[in-house]
Amino acid sequence: MAEEEKAKEGQEPEEGEMTFLEHLEELRWRIIKALIGIIIGSIICGIFADWLMNQFLLAPALKTSPPMKLINLKPYGQMIVYMKVVIACGFMLSIPYTLYQFWKFFEPGLLPNERKYVTRAVFSSSLCFLVGTSFAYIVMLPTALGFFVNFGTEAISNNISIEEYFSFIISIMIASGLVFELPVISFLLSKMGILKPSFMRKYRRHAIVLILLVAGILTPSPDVTSQLLLGIPFLLLYELSIYISKVSQPKAVKTD
Repeated sequence: MAEEEKAKEGQEPEEGEMTFLEHLEELRWRIIKALIGIIIGSIICGIFADWLMNQFLLAPALKTSPPMKLINLKPYGQMIVYMKVVIACGFMLSIPYTLYQFWKFFEPGLLPNERKYVTRAVFSSSLCFLVGTSFAYIVMLPTALGFFVNFGTEAISNNISIEEYFSFIISIMIASGLVFELPVISFLLSKMGILKPSFMRKYRRHAIVLILLVAGILTPSPDVTSQLLLGIPFLLLYELSIYISKVSQPKAVKTD
């Protein structure tokens, strides 16, 4: 921001500072590097595509009682599903590298005492994303699919399109992983003095409404069950983030 203000005033940026165009160039290369990481991750996932499909992603459907019936409605349906699964799993596999590129882009704008948190942020963000996707796979998906397969009348047969099924479970897993990033974001903003626990407490009611709205947007189906399965952990994470913000405040401002 400082270099932009100097540019507006006709001043040259100080030595070591990046111009606006240099920031854009840096962003472009970070995005390219992140995309390369996703491509490499997708290639690795493509090698194990059959295992991912049969042993991992189809398992939640086969473990419901009764087992969920999946059907393919298009001649090229399975090929499209395989491609989507490989890309989505490649993204999840490369998330540590993607987050590394994200934090490295912001690193030049941080103060020297703040830059030490970049490595921790990459590790913590990756761990939280992994915990979030695992929570979705172990808890949310079996609960949601078990509810859906037994809901309604027996006069209607539940034959689920494989495209809809995989879109549902992948969206839930990625959304849950992103939601679980909230404590890390809270920690970093608090360490920088941007976020305070008093602010989070003051706007708790507004946050609850926003959380339920976001849960409704992130869940691929408009049912209340899926929204609550994502929204309730989000609310708990918000409360955890208030505590993390409190203990992460710089010593000089720890007054809450």
